[in-house]
Amino acid sequence: MELRAHAKINLSLAVLGTRPDGYHELRTVFQSLALHDTLEFEPGDGRLSIACSSPRVPLDERNLAWKAARLVWEAAGRAGLPSGRLRIAKRVPVQGGLGGGSADGAAALVGWNRLWDAGLAPDRLRQLARGLGADVPFFLSAGTALGLDRGDDIRPLADAPPRWVVLVMPGFGVSTPQAFRWWDEDESARAGARAAAADPAERGGLAVFNDLEAPVSRRHPELADIRARLAAAGALAAAMTGSGSTMFGLFDGEPRARAAAGGLADRRWRVAVTRTATREEAALLAAGPGDGAGDLRRLV
Repeated sequence: MELRAHAKINLSLAVLGTRPDGYHELRTVFQSLALHDTLEFEPGDGRLSIACSSPRVPLDERNLAWKAARLVWEAAGRAGLPSGRLRIAKRVPVQGGLGGGSADGAAALVGWNRLWDAGLAPDRLRQLARGLGADVPFFLSAGTALGLDRGDDIRPLADAPPRWVVLVMPGFGVSTPQAFRWWDEDESARAGARAAAADPAERGGLAVFNDLEAPVSRRHPELADIRARLAAAGALAAAMTGSGSTMFGLFDGEPRARAAAGGLADRRWRVAVTRTATREEAALLAAGPGDGAGDLRRLV
């Protein structure tokens, strides 16, 4: 059984303050991408094993797909230890703000549920997803969606206008806790965040901004250079996604996106071209295993 775990970008991300539980109050618009990992599930021989094409991905209980296996097994009332094999073909960069780990975790919830015929309903899987991480619930519905609270209260929206997307991935990652710590430390960034949330710039019919971009760019000025180069290449809008470090530019056609990507070639950066994906294309709870995967793979 094979499932796709689609990457995401945050079209907008407003940090509204710190919650009593220590997390940050967010208002964000998620958007699925055609770029995806592929997860292949097989019955096991009495133990749980995970293999991945990327050496940067942990293969033990630190992996969200491993944690998902435990959650599904226990929620189904199974005795003993979970048994199964999972192979992850990794295309979504690690620590890039594209949600690769969270997407894999969401796909694993669905995959283990199907592999073991556990019978967990979609609402139960969404509950388990919130326990895995703040971004994970989005990947069960995908498409375009509003995220509230920690970003895990998901409100599906109508699919945004289709766009081609140029991703520029620097040679460094930014951890989510680190990005939010920098936001906490930067009073000027918080003031700018409030202004951006109140009156976001709209380009190409979309409000595109990220309150975390200013504090992260202050520590990594290279990101401001990437944003400027995306704008100069004709992007309708450009911003950092999630907690970084990936920057994205939105384009209104494949030729323009590919031309821009060619002009952004830099040995310090990895550049990729993909497109936005609709809810029907990317939703794990709606799509059958492997449906349409061949059509999407040509894009990444």
